[in-house]
Amino acid sequence: MSGVTDRLYFRQLLAGRDIAPSDPMAQQMVNFVYLVGDRETGEAVVIDPAYDIKGIRKVLADDGMRLVGALATHYHADHVGGDIFGNTISGIRELLMLEQVPIHVQADEARWVSRSTGVTDDLVEHAGGDVLQVGSIPIELIHTPGHTPGSQCFLVDNRLVAGDTLFLQGCGRTDLPGGDAEQMYESLTQRLAKVPDDAVLFPGHLYSPEPSATMADTREMNMVFKPRSASQWLAAFG
Repeated sequence: MSGVTDRLYFRQLLAGRDIAPSDPMAQQMVNFVYLVGDRETGEAVVIDPAYDIKGIRKVLADDGMRLVGALATHYHADHVGGDIFGNTISGIRELLMLEQVPIHVQADEARWVSRSTGVTDDLVEHAGGDVLQVGSIPIELIHTPGHTPGSQCFLVDNRLVAGDTLFLQGCGRTDLPGGDAEQMYESLTQRLAKVPDDAVLFPGHLYSPEPSATMADTREMNMVFKPRSASQWLAAFG
């Protein structure tokens, strides 16, 4: 794994600060955008490109990296672009106008992403357990329904990019279209159980003072892991 770590390119960008610094919506929503790649080959993908496509591309160019694809954790406009709260957020549609790259989505999320963004032909559908290679860097795709039907997390070099499935405190809402509280419980307690305690959680929003934490700390401190049964969890969070 040390070879992967040596080659790994990994950046966490905060919308409203690192990109789109003058965008009030970005400042309000505090989304994270992630860049993952192979330093030796110069190839990189962007996870949840939104708000400032030109700014994201500039970061990559300044780092000497070349964009070869995009990954979506889920369909919501603040992660892939589209209309929200009467505002239009740039995302994968605007990215494709500048660069023709594949957009990797979970199969159950494809129609939702298309509905949100208008993008259809460039979507590549995946199943949970698929591994996407970026140069020599493997990214494992973990299907974690609950926030949306096709929400997915990405495990790369003991880092979990979790989108809105899991935050340092709390988890994604399940009362929005496509949400399912029972599936969220299963995703948190079973599908993510494979992620080791020493892995570092990188969430989809800055909803805590710190931008990341180990899974051990998250499992100890996050209230969503306190219930001891599905019925207790649903009573508290369903």
